[in-house]
Amino acid sequence: MNKLTIYLARFAPVLSVFGPATIAAIADNDAAGVATYSLAGAQFGYSILFVLFLTTLLLGLTQEMGARIGLVSGKGLGDLIRERYGIRWSVLVFGCLMIANMGTILADFAALKSVSSLFHFPAVPLIIATIIIAFLFVSRGNYKINQKLFLFGTFLYFAYVFSAFKSSPNWALAFKSVFIPTDIHFSPQFLIGSIAVLGTTITPWGQFFIQSFVIDKKSSVEKIKFTQIETYFGAFLTNFFSFFMIVATAATLHAHNIILFSGEQAAIAIRPFAGDLAALLFGIGLLNAAFMGIVIIALSTAYAFSEFFGFEGSLDVPFERGKLFYGIFLFQLIICGVIVILPSISLFKIVFYTQSLNGLLLPIIFFFLLKIANDKELMGKFKNKKWYNYAAVFATIIIILASSFAIVSSFIPNP
Repeated sequence: MNKLTIYLARFAPVLSVFGPATIAAIADNDAAGVATYSLAGAQFGYSILFVLFLTTLLLGLTQEMGARIGLVSGKGLGDLIRERYGIRWSVLVFGCLMIANMGTILADFAALKSVSSLFHFPAVPLIIATIIIAFLFVSRGNYKINQKLFLFGTFLYFAYVFSAFKSSPNWALAFKSVFIPTDIHFSPQFLIGSIAVLGTTITPWGQFFIQSFVIDKKSSVEKIKFTQIETYFGAFLTNFFSFFMIVATAATLHAHNIILFSGEQAAIAIRPFAGDLAALLFGIGLLNAAFMGIVIIALSTAYAFSEFFGFEGSLDVPFERGKLFYGIFLFQLIICGVIVILPSISLFKIVFYTQSLNGLLLPIIFFFLLKIANDKELMGKFKNKKWYNYAAVFATIIIILASSFAIVSSFIPNP
């Protein structure tokens, strides 16, 4: 047996569980996430990078709990909420989740529409093509095919890495800013910007998706250690790409005191400073992020619907047996696609209110997550350790405070 075979044998258990946690974490960098990072980088420069260190830890911590619950119980978060807290809570949580998710999908479609002009392609055909392609992949493919598609989409995020390098940033200051606060001027704007970065990374739908996707992969509890490792790797990889998004806009737009008003402007705005290639790569990354967000967030709603109301829902279920699962998925895409195409609809207000709903929903989701993760009867030896529980409670408090502050501050007019 040669050395290569030995190394592959050692990594085989890791590769067998790889996918769900990485995809779930990366999907947080959808078009709305890219917009948030771009706006933050343009307004605050390298100083906002320090927030990524905290969000990486919080994302890893919360997603690890979801993945662990899924592996041990073999049930999704929706299933467990319905079984333990009844149909009323199920209807309430699912209703809020679906509305909030559709608002995020709407933002992703809006980004798709806006960035289409960068490639000189009409928006309506692009939106229709996205809906058809997404539905065909999800309804006609299986789990393995869709996982490969999502992992390929993850690879395309490297467009932001190349875009950042083309922007000629101050790498020493950028890396230092991740671990040591640099040039931070504490202000309400900076605090809101930091909360926005936190809020776009840790989402209610993400907690449902990772648990459902782990179950859909049919991983075994014997490989739980490898899944736990992957959750932290996924959290790192997510903010690895976020780092380069911020760096690209900090080195170009912030350096020249150019403030963005929407994330979609970033690809066009950095062109004069970083060149056509950097702008093109940034645009490709945004298109990919929008597509990933549309598919995965809509899929998380379909998973949740099946779990909350006891229907069969899996990417390995044939279309004929999973019509409701695939129907919920398609319904979201069609509704959001039509709304984005209509010129009279105020997308800003819709996204604003649904993001506020996301902030209200997070504390409820984390309450359920913590209660279930500490259920000795369900989790056995895999329930939260005491030190882990303290860390998880601390993380939950930070996320709740951040969400609450973001909601309150959004209703306070700027001076």
